[in-house]
Amino acid sequence: MRRKASLVLLAFAVFCAALAPLMRWYAFPRLAKIPPSQYQSMVLEASPATLVDYGTMKAKKAPKVSIVQTLKGNVEAADKVERTAGRDVVVWDALSYVAGPDGKMVSEIPERYIFDAHTQDPVHAAGESVDGEPVRRDGIEYKWPFLTEKRDYTYFDAQTRTSAPIHYKGTRRFHGLDVYYFEQTIPWTKVPLPKKMPVKGVTPEAVEKMGTTRWYTTKRMFWVDPITGAPVNGEEIHKEELRGGDLLPGGGKVTAFAGHVKMRADYLDATVALVSSQRTLILLLTTYLPWGLLGAGAVLLALSLYLEARGRRPGAGRLTVAPDGPVAGHEATTAS
Repeated sequence: MRRKASLVLLAFAVFCAALAPLMRWYAFPRLAKIPPSQYQSMVLEASPATLVDYGTMKAKKAPKVSIVQTLKGNVEAADKVERTAGRDVVVWDALSYVAGPDGKMVSEIPERYIFDAHTQDPVHAAGESVDGEPVRRDGIEYKWPFLTEKRDYTYFDAQTRTSAPIHYKGTRRFHGLDVYYFEQTIPWTKVPLPKKMPVKGVTPEAVEKMGTTRWYTTKRMFWVDPITGAPVNGEEIHKEELRGGDLLPGGGKVTAFAGHVKMRADYLDATVALVSSQRTLILLLTTYLPWGLLGAGAVLLALSLYLEARGRRPGAGRLTVAPDGPVAGHEATTAS
């Protein structure tokens, strides 16, 4: 009976030991993915900031500038791309809307970002764009891969429409989480004017004909949860200038926008809470279940070996009856 129980426990031990690596290396890469219908909004603020007054074409101080970023999953577009790509795809229709202290629009740039739902690698397909212009992304944008590594990544910059390294700068403690800190600096670069200008009747084509160009530089900072790959905080030290042409007095330059952009406190707290809940699901597939299964397999193996050892002991399981008379081969002794 013990031997049967030992074999059953041994079978379960082997099953748990085999399932542990499968959970980590087979199930996790297939189960962990970004949902195609995800919707997320974020409000960032630069307080104080500098803005150009298009009436006088001079820079002026503003108490606050707000940047509203939205990411909306386009399920229908993702299904179309998946038919030809042959893999799980997410399509994000993103919008970056900048509003001045009076709530009026300063700039508005839409994007369509197409990427692999599991790896976050870009997927090149029709519709990939920034401000209505086709682009071909290299590297990541908005989100790092699951199980982010301590290394530099290639990050796409929507203003310049180019990709550049974003550098890993170490591990930090942020709101109770151990996160990876990344930095990217974009040097002064000539960039297109937004198609939707804040002054009615003024178009990018008209401004360019006057010889005026738009330039941009930024220092981009992210605090990234390494388990989910989701940034829990993001900041930018951002500056834009309009340079030259007949639009500016004397053909000089003027600051169009400048400020240290930070995530608003309430959105920061909500983001940390959301990421904290999501990281538990990833840890379940990568750590808790694999190691738990290995531990259970070790316990079952030990119990199986114990039962097998007990079953093999000499005399184990046999009933011994003491004889009524003297032991064979010896004479009974009596007291004299």
